[in-house]
Amino acid sequence: MTAAETPVLDTLVDLTTISVQRCALPPRELMLARIATLIAVDAPPASYVANAGAAADSGVTADDIQAVMIGIAPVVGTPRIVAAAGNILRALGFAIMVVEAEMAEEADAGQ
Repeated sequence: MTAAETPVLDTLVDLTTISVQRCALPPRELMLARIATLIAVDAPPASYVANAGAAADSGVTADDIQAVMIGIAPVVGTPRIVAAAGNILRALGFAIMVVEAEMAEEADAGQ
């Protein structure tokens, strides 16, 4: 899947980028707040994918995400945390598939 095939996801990524640029919070803190919000609203995997690049660019780590999940668990509850963990893993799987597809396309183009 190429960027030309993902206009909605690309638009969401652009919106995330603009939000990071215009927010008064430092980028890392903003992305931690966004991750907490994604968990709280039971966001689907695509929402995590749309925020993954900005989160990684701001220095958010897997340990940070785990810490956010622990910190908000008493507020959002076990079902939201378990659902978020699954959605994050599905998002990671999707991201890996996209990278593998792009690598395969590049390999095919180079032959």
